[in-house]
Amino acid sequence: MHATLPLLQHTQFPPLRRNALEILQVNLGYKCNMSCVHCHVNAGPSRTEMMERSLIELIPEVLIARNLHTLDLTGGAPELHEDFRWLVGEARKQGCKVIDRCNLTILFEPGQEDLAEFLAANQVEVVASLPCYSLENVDKQRGKGAFDKSILGLQKLNALGYGKPGSGLTLNLVYNPQDASLPPNQATLQADYQRELFEHFGIVFDQLLAIANMPIQRFGSMLISKGKFNDYMCLLHENFAAANLETVMCRNLVSVDWQGYLYDCDFNQQLGLPTPGQGRPHLKELLHHDIRDQAIRVADHCYGCTAGQGSSCGGAISSKNNQLITNHSSHLQMVTLK
Repeated sequence: MHATLPLLQHTQFPPLRRNALEILQVNLGYKCNMSCVHCHVNAGPSRTEMMERSLIELIPEVLIARNLHTLDLTGGAPELHEDFRWLVGEARKQGCKVIDRCNLTILFEPGQEDLAEFLAANQVEVVASLPCYSLENVDKQRGKGAFDKSILGLQKLNALGYGKPGSGLTLNLVYNPQDASLPPNQATLQADYQRELFEHFGIVFDQLLAIANMPIQRFGSMLISKGKFNDYMCLLHENFAAANLETVMCRNLVSVDWQGYLYDCDFNQQLGLPTPGQGRPHLKELLHHDIRDQAIRVADHCYGCTAGQGSSCGGAISSKNNQLITNHSSHLQMVTLK
């Protein structure tokens, strides 16, 4: 499961400590209706790991105990959990912002026909994965027919008000590179997405989040099989930007896996690297224990969040040092945008 872990453990990445905890990111399970090439979770239809009800019921208590303002739900496809809607409702009753990391195609799965309406009624922020605005590239990463369903999903969300000014319904899209390269300038790419999606499909959205592919799980295994793992790690190291350390997601977020164990980020979760502490820190401990100022567990994959413009669950974290990476001859080469 953690095939790339031995390659990442030894690192010179700078030590980090936590700020105040603000966001609880919960992975409700690894089951998904898709099997994307770039998936760092290795999620898919055959996965059976799903969070049990007793842990789901603990989440609202933790939100109150730690006075957290955001619940970030991910998977797999988090919507496939039978208690997804209950949890959303409880968090919203507390005035907590809820983020749903949605693959868009889930809106058309059996039993999910009213999902879009549910999300809108509860003012859930939708963060939707759309790795490109072209059919060919999306279907290459996510499977045949994924692009058409994604477009239909975005149009359905737009019809409910998502992405439109004054609606209070936020719709953000997520871009991942197609290969072993860093994302291009987020602002420039966002303008391209907005133009292409509106001109061809009448689609609008709030923001594009450009996220670097992490060299772990399915993507990491692909790099190893193609002999590109070391080149990609060199690329991340060479583009390290220390300024990005101030705003990486692990400073104010904690990640919870389907069994309730705590990790400094979703990537550490997939590598089995729990937050520092005795034993394996668990969600229930947050009821009585503040993790502010706690050391953050780092490894070589952390360079993926700090390379170039940086990236996290919220997309690029710096407008400076934006870079375009191109494959030139037999090696990767950096070209700085003027």
